[in-house]
Amino acid sequence: NVGKSKAQVYEKGDKTNRITFKDVAGQAEAKQEVEEIVEFLKQPQKYTELGGKIPKGALLVGPPGTGKTLLAKAVAGEADVPFFSLSGSDFVEMFVGVGASRVRDLFRQAKEKAPCIIFIDEIDAVGRARGKNPSMGGNDERENTLNQLLTEMDGFGSNSGVIILAATNRVDILDKALLRAGRFDRQIHVDLPDLNERKEVFGVHLKPLKLDHSVDIDLLARQTPGFSGADIANVCNEAALIAARHGRPGKQDFLDAVDRIIGGLEKKTKIMTAAEKNTIALHEAGHATLSWFLEHANPLIKVTIVPRGRALGAAWYLPEERQITTKEQMLDEMCATLGGRAAEELFTGHISTGAMNDLERVTKQSYGMIAYAGMSDKLPNLCYYSNEEYSFSKPYSDRTAELIDEEVKRMINEQYDRAKAILSEHKDGHNKLARLLVEKEVIFAEDVERIFGKRPWTSRS
Repeated sequence: NVGKSKAQVYEKGDKTNRITFKDVAGQAEAKQEVEEIVEFLKQPQKYTELGGKIPKGALLVGPPGTGKTLLAKAVAGEADVPFFSLSGSDFVEMFVGVGASRVRDLFRQAKEKAPCIIFIDEIDAVGRARGKNPSMGGNDERENTLNQLLTEMDGFGSNSGVIILAATNRVDILDKALLRAGRFDRQIHVDLPDLNERKEVFGVHLKPLKLDHSVDIDLLARQTPGFSGADIANVCNEAALIAARHGRPGKQDFLDAVDRIIGGLEKKTKIMTAAEKNTIALHEAGHATLSWFLEHANPLIKVTIVPRGRALGAAWYLPEERQITTKEQMLDEMCATLGGRAAEELFTGHISTGAMNDLERVTKQSYGMIAYAGMSDKLPNLCYYSNEEYSFSKPYSDRTAELIDEEVKRMINEQYDRAKAILSEHKDGHNKLARLLVEKEVIFAEDVERIFGKRPWTSRS
């Protein structure tokens, strides 16, 4: 049986583990595309009588945790036709020829049960571009498997009534022949949810929980930018586990769950000297002060010097979700990130290793701005991005590399000096903020407002 397909078959009318499109929140466009595939199978004549052909396949593309497999499960629940489910790695075996044999067997079974759907999860395990891997020899088993898959999907034989769904989060490494029309006719992008979609996803995951009246879905959705559907499910579960200690899940449990997922476990017992605590308070107050006075920096929610995960302190923001980011916005964010190190140098006379994470972020961001986004005065409108997997050469000369390094240094130094200038201007308020942090350990935007007055840029945020 080694050459037989390992696909799980869900027969027509099988009610086990049934998920429907109602269980998929957000992703309205992706859902509509997938619903249409189900409609093709239920009422093919509606489409074919106008001369159209049913698509051969659809590829679900998007970051991890956005609900690609969930959409496929919903298709299995709704389609009312046989559904074959397997992973891309199920074809890969140590024996020569087994992968290709399994592909043949899978399509033979599917043709017998047509109309039906085949779902291949993580198709990049078998669909990676051919001829790119320099370490493999002449007879590459994975390439033979892919060749067989390509032939079965759109080769000489016909497989009418068999629709192939596949999912991957690495579409850039897939073989071009696999992505052409006639094989995967449609690419369905399943992106990270935006603000309104996150509200819908929270709505789905909060249904089974016994909630307190203080839970505000709107605030939770705004507090979780960049979270995928899987992350949101994790937040709801974590909040329920935290609440189990004292009662029903309330607003604070959810905020603690978000903090726990982003920052890690709170470590209240970590031993710190008074001088260390003071330095961390000055550092975090530096971030808070700068984000308050810079126009494009993200609005502050709270600042804490309670260690969490590997961080000794943190400032939490409510970022604005943008589709495009201007150079001014990026420079303001960079300046706010450097505020911690600048405050340490100005007010203690020393610099410490506490700013390592900030410096890493700033360096990566400035290299991205100069080498990829063309935002430098000396290298304007140039992008040196290369997405070739096995590329061993830089797409620029050594002289340009030196120029990029110089521009990065100049950009970071300018923002560091700007951060020091703003902190010097507001040093009394900054010191008050740092003292309040040492005393209370966690302070909120209202406390910062009491010290500095209303944020000058509130109209924008």
